Amino acid sequence: MEKSNRFVELYHYLQDPHLVARFQRFCGVRETLSRSGTSPGTGKEADRAHSHNNGACHHHVAGGNESGISAVIGAGEGEAEITQTGSPTRVLRRVADASVATNRGEKSETSPPGNGALVSGGEATVKPLRRNSLTGDVGREFLIENRFLYYMFTFGTELGNELFYITFFPFVTWNVDAFVGRRLIMVWVWVMYLGQCTKDLVGWSRPASPPVVKVEMFYNSEYSMPSTHAMSGTAIPISLFFLTYGRWEYPFTLGFSLALCWCLLVCVSRIYMGMHSVLDVVVGVLYSALILLLFLPALDAIDGFNLTCGCAPLVIVSLHLLLGVFSFTLDTWSTSRGDTAQILGTGAGVAVASHLNRRLGLLPDAAPDRLPFATPHLGVGLVGAALLRLVLGVLVLMATRALMKAVAIPLACRVFGVPGDDVRKARQHMEVELPYRYVVYGAVGFNMLFLVPLLFSYAPLS
Repeated sequence: MEKSNRFVELYHYLQDPHLVARFQRFCGVRETLSRSGTSPGTGKEADRAHSHNNGACHHHVAGGNESGISAVIGAGEGEAEITQTGSPTRVLRRVADASVATNRGEKSETSPPGNGALVSGGEATVKPLRRNSLTGDVGREFLIENRFLYYMFTFGTELGNELFYITFFPFVTWNVDAFVGRRLIMVWVWVMYLGQCTKDLVGWSRPASPPVVKVEMFYNSEYSMPSTHAMSGTAIPISLFFLTYGRWEYPFTLGFSLALCWCLLVCVSRIYMGMHSVLDVVVGVLYSALILLLFLPALDAIDGFNLTCGCAPLVIVSLHLLLGVFSFTLDTWSTSRGDTAQILGTGAGVAVASHLNRRLGLLPDAAPDRLPFATPHLGVGLVGAALLRLVLGVLVLMATRALMKAVAIPLACRVFGVPGDDVRKARQHMEVELPYRYVVYGAVGFNMLFLVPLLFSYAPLS
């Protein structure tokens, strides 16, 4: 009984939002505005609406404008960033939705100089402001007293965002090892899918604000348990180490240390940002480790099936589509639904491309007698060619995404009879969001592993 009571006490302690708030204050995050808002209701619908509990001010954004750089491969869409330079010592961050008044042709007297303005002693600068254009969630004012920690943890949280996925997976595939790249994406797809579905099944809201300060507003409309940032921040570096050690020549201590630092940086950043409780992060790490323990030993068999079985493309596409339909029936709409669909679509596209590559002899796996690979010397020519491949390849992926999106959304609205005037609302319908995200990101994943390497093979870039 005593051990049970201690376990319950530990559970409540790790879930306590005051623990998150204390860590934020220790790191130099200070709130400046008093909170006001209506009391949230009860149940999952109220948790999903938690405009006060999650520390978000909800503004209904007119139109369907999106960020110019959204996820090509990864989770989340519709977040915008604005940056300027400046050098305040104590920084006041004002987060306001000035675009609402702008869209109505109005100019608010109380609006700050711009979204995410940081004011100190009359001098203003602008830091990255993350606002979800699909929900209209924006944050509140706070002070940043330690800029080093702010930038470090901002970088850490970006290791689980779309900007990271759009560059890292293609870079590994095109410049390091396609074998490692496609298997790493397989691990990421299953870890993220299980994490997103578990979030909706558990249905825990984000840490209460106040006392927590919401430094970030990405994914604020999603549920909290477990932290999928912690899951991907565990799965990607550990899998990368697992897949490359012995295949590439580098010291074990170096690889393991980098994987551990990567994992810690991502996990701690989620607490700093006020997006997760300590319990969310701990469970995310353990959950991801459990998935890896079961999935990594089966990776050879799964990859072999994808490459060699004649019916693999049909099985892969059908399975991922069915999993997407299942996840879309969970609870009510949130940004996690679209994230799940595009994760599954990306995985299906990559798997189908892998099968086609095998048949056409494109991106062949290295023969065992060529292993392990020696680490190449990083000269100017090698680095320049790698960057050129990355830039040109990402441009192809961005064009694929834009083209497929321009076709898929209106077509889905027409087929299922959903009004397409307001794109933001149209995409919240399951009939539109599922095929649109799945098809668009399926094409992106396919082109990443097939079309782009094929184009490189016809140019002096392979």
